[in-house]
Formats: sequence, C-alpha cells, structure tokens
Amino acid sequence: MLTLRSSLFWIGAALSAVLVFLLALFTVPLPFALRYRVISCWARFNLWWLKICCRLNYQLEGAENLPQRSAIVLCKHQSTWETLALQDILPPHTWILKRELLRIPVFGWGLALLNPVAIDRTAGRKALDQLIEQGSERLDAGCWLVIFPEGTRRPPGQKGSYRIGGAMLAHKSGHPVVPVAHNAGSYWPRHGFTLKPGTITIAIGPVIESTDRSATEINELTEAWIENRMKTLERPAS
Repeated sequence: MLTLRSSLFWIGAALSAVLVFLLALFTVPLPFALRYRVISCWARFNLWWLKICCRLNYQLEGAENLPQRSAIVLCKHQSTWETLALQDILPPHTWILKRELLRIPVFGWGLALLNPVAIDRTAGRKALDQLIEQGSERLDAGCWLVIFPEGTRRPPGQKGSYRIGGAMLAHKSGHPVVPVAHNAGSYWPRHGFTLKPGTITIAIGPVIESTDRSATEINELTEAWIENRMKTLERPAS
C-alpha cells in the first residue's frame, strides 16, 4: 500500500507541476509577489495531496519566532519536503541555490520565475560575492531568503559542515537569521520513492540578530540551535 500511495502522490505532483508552470508563464510580466502566489500553489497542493495519498502531515513549532522584517532562513536539508513546507509557512521568499537546478525541465523553469540567487558553487570567492550582492538586494526589497547551509541533503542522523555563506550575508546585510530544524528525512527520504505516513515536525528557532556579530559567530549560533533541536526531533518514523 505504501508503494501504491506513493505512486499516486508522484503522479499528482508531476501533472500539477505542468499545469502550474503553464499558468505561471502568464505571470512573467507581473510583480514578484503575484508570481509567487501563483507558483506557490503547487507547493500547497502537494502538501494537501501528501495528506490524502500518503497520510503524511506536519506540525509547526515556533511560528511566533518569525520576525516582521525580511530575514535569512537557515534550514536543515534532508529532503524535498522542506522546500514545499516553507512556502506554506514563510512570507514570500526565494532561495540561494545551485545554478544547475534551473536547468531541470519544468521544475527549474518555475524556480527561475521566483528570482532565486543561483550561484556557481565552483567559483569560490566570486560565488560568495554574488551571494552577498544579490542576496542583499532581495532582502532589502522585502523578499525573504532560504539557504541550506549544509549545501546538499543529508540523511537522518548525519550532519554536514555548515558553510558560512548565509551567515556572511547576514553579517554584511544586517538582516536577521531564522534557524529551522525538522525531521522530514525520516518520512520523505532524500533519494527514496516510498513516502511514509506520519507527522513531520518543523521547528522555527529564536531570531539570531546579525548586528554586532561576526559571520563566524552567527554561523556557530545557527548550527548549535539546529543541531541541538535535531537531537530531539530525529527518530525513526513509525
């Protein structure tokens, strides 16, 4: 039954992606906020479809920690799920991501319409400069930014090195950091097809102000909160 339910979900996700992308083409001349509203419908549909097909839901902790101003969200990365859920939780936002993701048919084209900061991670210092320059522009315009500091998805129980790019952006721009932890990888594996039923917990931590803090300190505070919260969140799905 898990395989059948998962198959139904993936079919619905694929068909809805094509439909929403076709609708999104008509939003190209519109302001970012309106484009975001249309494109994020796909994420919200899939969260609903997950509940129907796979009996997979989520609960949110710490919503009161979200600040009123645009912020940098540094989030644990375990699966595709969090990229959907954050669109249901956060104000309009975009991502700092690998440039090659924009080349994925349909999915990547939709991402491009959301005005992400797409960087070449092999470019070294040039990539960091691009992140700070373009990221600051997005933040100053009122758009939130989501960054996965570990870079790539990690399975439950594994921890990657927290890269300093997001913390450096906070230090340079003056915008705060919001740390986010979750246990989605226990239900939606990073390379898996079968999705497990249950309730994912996504936790939003207290704001980490960037004023009078170095990038290293911001990064360390973010890592400490996320990893400490992960100790209580990570457990095998029942």
